[in-house]
Amino acid sequence: MSLLVTLAEIKRGEKGIIVDVSSIHIPLKLLEMGCLPGNSVELVQMAPFADPMYLNINGSHLAIRKETAIHIQIEISK
Repeated sequence: MSLLVTLAEIKRGEKGIIVDVSSIHIPLKLLEMGCLPGNSVELVQMAPFADPMYLNINGSHLAIRKETAIHIQIEISK
């Protein structure tokens, strides 16, 4: 069973697959760094006050703001 959520909703250690990216709200640099549908994502750590989020996307480590993460839909496998 899988669960569709936004990237902003996952908890530390959870993994998923990016399903959809609202490219209008996502900086081009994030897309170029692998934030694309089909790629795996894991929440590694949260900064104080939960912003920014430190992620592992297909082996690349990225920090993104929660306001950006809400525009990335992922599928979490249970």
